[in-house]
Amino acid sequence: LPDGNLLVTEKGGQMRIVSATGQIGNPITGIPKVDSRGQGGLLDVALSPKFGSDRMIYWSYTEPRQGGNATSVARAVLSEDRSRVENVQVIFKAQPTYDGDKHFGSRLNFGPDGMLYITLGERSDIEIRPQAQQMNSHMGKIIRIAPDGKVPTDNPFVNKENHLPEIWSVGHRNVQAATFNDAGQLWIVDMGPQGGDELNLVEKGKN
Repeated sequence: LPDGNLLVTEKGGQMRIVSATGQIGNPITGIPKVDSRGQGGLLDVALSPKFGSDRMIYWSYTEPRQGGNATSVARAVLSEDRSRVENVQVIFKAQPTYDGDKHFGSRLNFGPDGMLYITLGERSDIEIRPQAQQMNSHMGKIIRIAPDGKVPTDNPFVNKENHLPEIWSVGHRNVQAATFNDAGQLWIVDMGPQGGDELNLVEKGKN
């Protein structure tokens, strides 16, 4: 946070302020329910690029759904006293819903272009894993959306038949680290099954 305190997520579904000196605050109220089985739960949290004026925060989480779960991203205003989130909006829901407990991906990064980049896993299990290469599925993809959830018109697969327009890159396993460098490039770490993690430079529309 701008004052040096930390906004921290806990897998079980709590979000807290931890002070720069290590004091742990009470859970922030208003966070939607999460499915914290396996690798799921409350995952990443990011500040709006304009947090100083709009007090908006973004977080990813394993959303419990009819028939299973998937990664969703919500945003809300952090109250002045930082005790609650207000006006919660879910701006992205990964599809399809699947009954599993692994590979939710889930890093959130705002690019130099002001867009929100979301990393997703392919859900690990053999029957769903091939969807990392299927363009009508969010599994195993990096997603690029505007801060309000709308799809930017310059995304690589906009208006392409049977391609989800929010997809930015394809063919990932489980991206658990991501950052933009000073040159504006998106670098990610794709988790390997037994070590062997991959460091990848992500390029628009690439596999």
